[in-house]
Amino acid sequence: MDLVFRDAEVVDGSGGDSYRADVGVEGGRIVSIVKEAAAAGCQRPTARRVLDAEGLVLSPGFIDMHAHSDLALLRDPDHSAKAAQGVTLEVLGQDGLSYAPVDDRTLDEVRRAITGWNGGAPGDTSVDFDWRTVGEYLDRLDRGIAVNAAYLIPQGTVRMYAMGWEDRPATAPELDRMRRLVAEGLEQGAVGMSSGLTYTPGMYAPDAELTELCRVVAEYGGYYCPHHRSYGAGALRAYEEMVALTREAGCALHLAHATMNFGVNEGRAPELLALLDAALDAGADISLDTYPYTPGSTTLLALLPSWASEGGPEAALARLRDDATAERIRHHLEELGSDGCHGVPVDWATIEISGVTDRGLAEHVGRSVDGWPTARRLLLEDRLGTTILQHVGHEENVRTIMRHRVHTGGSDGILQGLKPHPRAYGTFPEYLGRYVRELGVLSLEECVAHLTSRPAARLRLPDRGLVREGHVADLVLFDPATVAAGATYENPRTLPVGIPHVLIDGRFVVEDGRRTDVLAGRSVRRTQPR
Repeated sequence: MDLVFRDAEVVDGSGGDSYRADVGVEGGRIVSIVKEAAAAGCQRPTARRVLDAEGLVLSPGFIDMHAHSDLALLRDPDHSAKAAQGVTLEVLGQDGLSYAPVDDRTLDEVRRAITGWNGGAPGDTSVDFDWRTVGEYLDRLDRGIAVNAAYLIPQGTVRMYAMGWEDRPATAPELDRMRRLVAEGLEQGAVGMSSGLTYTPGMYAPDAELTELCRVVAEYGGYYCPHHRSYGAGALRAYEEMVALTREAGCALHLAHATMNFGVNEGRAPELLALLDAALDAGADISLDTYPYTPGSTTLLALLPSWASEGGPEAALARLRDDATAERIRHHLEELGSDGCHGVPVDWATIEISGVTDRGLAEHVGRSVDGWPTARRLLLEDRLGTTILQHVGHEENVRTIMRHRVHTGGSDGILQGLKPHPRAYGTFPEYLGRYVRELGVLSLEECVAHLTSRPAARLRLPDRGLVREGHVADLVLFDPATVAAGATYENPRTLPVGIPHVLIDGRFVVEDGRRTDVLAGRSVRRTQPR
């Protein structure tokens, strides 16, 4: 064999008890598991390399169900932000906005719209945007990337492509075009569709339009992953809307970063879980992901009322320059509670600047926004590229939701900015170190299942997410006594500790705690026929 891990404590991803074993790898697959080999006195497997795993847990590689590495994987071959955490697969195309399918106009507009998430503004040459379709983007990933990647068709980008930034229902021809774009993306390998229903232009879509697109997703065996219409005021109604919509469409549902935020939702996680349990018990196919932190992270632009962005980024900038319109925006933000701020009047003290596109504005990073005049100036001078942390979460809700039977892990990690959210570099070791070892919220076996086999099942990957003979050798070895996130709010790019080895397709991408130069990652495509 190519490699044997000797005397590893195997946590196999099933949720069952761990066991001691020698695990052999050959040709990128797990080919041998000999349990209690030393105690049994049997002949032990041999290989060209034998790695002593005494004291280490061997588990399947972690699957990040909500990633914003759409350009980072192309720009940064190292990508230690995720590889060092033990992540072997990321799901891209989140929150309804990404870079395929597009035409030239749409690509230019989406690059402007999500510069704060991914960089890549027009004029940025760090990535060659040489694709237009979903298949071409996945082919680009197949040239070699740090970790594997699956892709969701971004509904907001599809709407932008079909009808621009208009806040109105689609016409019949426009809806047909959107259906075709979604179907083509699924045929080319996308695993489902995402929405960002507090982000323009996707949030302009009425439920009937979303239902029709979800019917297409269901035909191909994909799933719908919405960032739904509110995580604040009316959050439970927004969750109910997604459950009802996907039930009508016959489509599987995966709830993105399923939090209950802002003061109006403190202690209300059990209400959300009761809603989901009722739907699950009635036969609905539902899963969700969360990150183990209380603040959220997005762009400063996202807080504005949706009408302020109708027409696209340049139209939004024009409205911000006009004093009367800017005052109307302020009124919605501070007094009414804009739809972009989840129906809750903004509390500027909770808004911390995490990144700017214009380095001349770097003095603002790490500071709270001291009011609308500062926010307006930043939006204009940074051309909408400012990112923020929003300190509006509740630890009790975070712990309650992560215990749920359909929970999975998703970092929602924005890698841009001088001071990004530490979840980008710390989500998976934070689960293992803090919530398993220190707090006991989850057992180790439970937690690993949340991060491996559950997401693999949602993605319909029959040979990933478990330590089983015949499965792909995407594996992590970590020290359960020391694994911990290094990333903090003050130093958010510090790498984790206690994760010495990470393998993708049987190849070391992290070895002895250091990133290798191996680019073993490829696209992971939907394989179920229509």
